Amino acid sequence: MMPVESSVIPAGSRHFQTGLYFSLQEFLMITIIKNFKLLNVCANQNFLHLSTKVFMRLKFEIVCFCVFLFLGIGLTYFFYFQFLSTPGIIPVDYHRAHLLSTKPDEAKISTKLHQKIALLKSFSAKRGYNATRCFMIDMGIPSGRKRFFIYNFLKDSVEEAGLVTHGSGSISSTGKLNFSNVAGSNSTSLGKYKIGAAYQGRFGLAFKLHGLDKTNSKAFERFVVLHAHTCVPEKEVYPNFICPSLGCPTVSPAFLQELKTCIEKSNKPILMQIYQ
Repeated sequence: MMPVESSVIPAGSRHFQTGLYFSLQEFLMITIIKNFKLLNVCANQNFLHLSTKVFMRLKFEIVCFCVFLFLGIGLTYFFYFQFLSTPGIIPVDYHRAHLLSTKPDEAKISTKLHQKIALLKSFSAKRGYNATRCFMIDMGIPSGRKRFFIYNFLKDSVEEAGLVTHGSGSISSTGKLNFSNVAGSNSTSLGKYKIGAAYQGRFGLAFKLHGLDKTNSKAFERFVVLHAHTCVPEKEVYPNFICPSLGCPTVSPAFLQELKTCIEKSNKPILMQIYQ
């Protein structure tokens, strides 16, 4: 079955617009129900003068609703163009739950990477995967920094690095990312992946992903794939954040081409590991 990869949520005013929509909807429903009841009472008791007052109040509330509606639309566009006009970049004050209070420790990042590499290198050799390169994604690094690494086993070093998204379902109020293997969670799943076949999907070139651990065993079923999107910048934007996805590790179009080169040159499947 051809997977249909999860969409990417642009860094825009979706949350603001959703809240505005439901606020307007609630205001309109309350107004209609309240005045409909009053009109029924007036009609049953034949209070013509009261009906006129109710009608005038209904007209006033409808006018207020229209003003509120147009004001809301104007604020939505102002908010978007003033603060979120750069595709894929979320200002530091937005999604504040993502913000880490201190800059990530480079030494700890490097140590953690090499610890994961040692285990993955052994796994790759035993299972017949590519013994030259692998892909590593450190979800402990903020999304505004490069955290997708092309690692060379032979040179024991990072060859290239790029930005990559995490799932919107992984966002929490604690500031730490949550991870899930459940379908519909829109979350990132930790674990080892086998890079599968390439295909042309909704966002162009994409690669199927096969989860190799219990923590990501439903990746293929969830249509979690490796693909690109223009909302992911080429350069780091930290302390700002980039757009979240609906669970896919999404990179910039240029970085996907670098990954494509590695994948196509390999005569064995390449491993990718997402860790924290």
